[in-house]
Amino acid sequence: MIRRQGLRAVIAACCASAVFAAPALAGAEGPGAPGAGDDYFPGYGNGGYDVSHYDLQLRYQPADDHLQGTATIVANATQDLTAFNLDFALTAKSVRVNGMPAQFSQNGLELTVTPSATLPQGEMATFVVEYEGTPSAADVGPVNPWVRTSDGALAVGQPEISAWWFPGNDHPRDKATYDVAISVPDGTEAISNGVNTRNSSLAGWTTWNWRNTEPTATYLAFMAIGQYEISSKTGAFGQPFVTAYSDKLGPLAGPAKASVERTPEVLDFLSQLFGEYPFSAQGGVVPSEGLGFALENQTRPTYSHLFFQRAANVSVVVHENAHQWFGDSVSVDTWRNIWVNEGFASYAEWLWSEAHGTGTTQELFDHYYNSYPADDPFWQVPPGDPGAEDVFHTAVYDRGAMALHALRTAVGDEAMLDITRTWVAEHRNSTGTVEQFIELAEQKSGKQLDELFNAWLFTKGKPAVSPATGVAASAARENVPEPAAVAEIDRAHELLHDHG
Repeated sequence: MIRRQGLRAVIAACCASAVFAAPALAGAEGPGAPGAGDDYFPGYGNGGYDVSHYDLQLRYQPADDHLQGTATIVANATQDLTAFNLDFALTAKSVRVNGMPAQFSQNGLELTVTPSATLPQGEMATFVVEYEGTPSAADVGPVNPWVRTSDGALAVGQPEISAWWFPGNDHPRDKATYDVAISVPDGTEAISNGVNTRNSSLAGWTTWNWRNTEPTATYLAFMAIGQYEISSKTGAFGQPFVTAYSDKLGPLAGPAKASVERTPEVLDFLSQLFGEYPFSAQGGVVPSEGLGFALENQTRPTYSHLFFQRAANVSVVVHENAHQWFGDSVSVDTWRNIWVNEGFASYAEWLWSEAHGTGTTQELFDHYYNSYPADDPFWQVPPGDPGAEDVFHTAVYDRGAMALHALRTAVGDEAMLDITRTWVAEHRNSTGTVEQFIELAEQKSGKQLDELFNAWLFTKGKPAVSPATGVAASAARENVPEPAAVAEIDRAHELLHDHG
């Protein structure tokens, strides 16, 4: 993901105010925990159940930002469950569990549900929540990621967004499939993940049906509503390739299309490095307002129009589509592990540059290594454990990419390719940790890599030039020439410094 910085302070506040609750022991009768146990954001997600599918029936009126919905959630209890929580910011009108009315209460982002009978461990259950509200006005804490635009809305955000448009278990550990039906006034478009299965119109409203058949983290489910030019064609691997460009992009429409329409080419390139593309659809969305970052929404990244103000920008397309492997298919087990996502997505931009003759990965490493003096605060954020307030710090991206190049230098191209492909294959549709990645790297390379990983991921300060840290002597040169790719990569990353 490429982001702005505005959330940093409020992320820290959210983390400080959240109350940690350890999940109940499997098999113990009682309520599910109100958090998934994330060490950075202990209030995110919930315990006691595992969701397999969300069916969302939505009706949205752009004129007043009013959203009505019915969410049917298919889940399995992971303990004998007497009560459970859903993460939700709007107003629940009714809740049924297994067809029976359930008691419920709301406090902040927690919707607490008490079913009429205990849900036995291991058995399937359905939760049906009817709700409504004005998402842009939902006042449940210091952050409201919902974006209202002049012609619609954007449900796009990280690390949280889903609670502002559907109730769920909002943590990457609990992935699910989705059916999303969005009814909007005729003449308005509605885009989501996966495949557009059908559209229908009745009484002045058009319903857009989207199906996403691969397990997806809640924050990677998205919705874009407004005036869009939608194109459907065949993309890489014979898959549906759906793009949507705001009708209001004006002169930015050309460079936006010149970038996002190269997605199939980008995916073909990345699949040769990372292995089989993990999903069954692809595409991209470019709104014209309200968004100051790009996000790797599963199968359909969303890009701020700001990325294309100066020229076409393929680097940001490479970055967000690399996330389809690193972040979407293999997600963070907790948000502390964000480096695996952002390091690989940023390094993918370097690999694209190397393949297209605009700067080798070594040249780019040397450039960025020299761009930050040893006393720069940049080196005080360790990507392997950046802290909740610095989850999206520049160091997670740039130092993260440098760490991967250092690993490649230390173990060689063949081992690096083996590490990368094995990682995405073994953790597909699941999650992973930094520690698991380190273990795999040592196993596949046959090398002891403590000094390298400690220097790059866990120690404050600039790693020294040394074979043990993977820093080649060339990186210590003064006046390192700037590769041509730097301008585009920096344009792709510049919005990172405005939101975090």
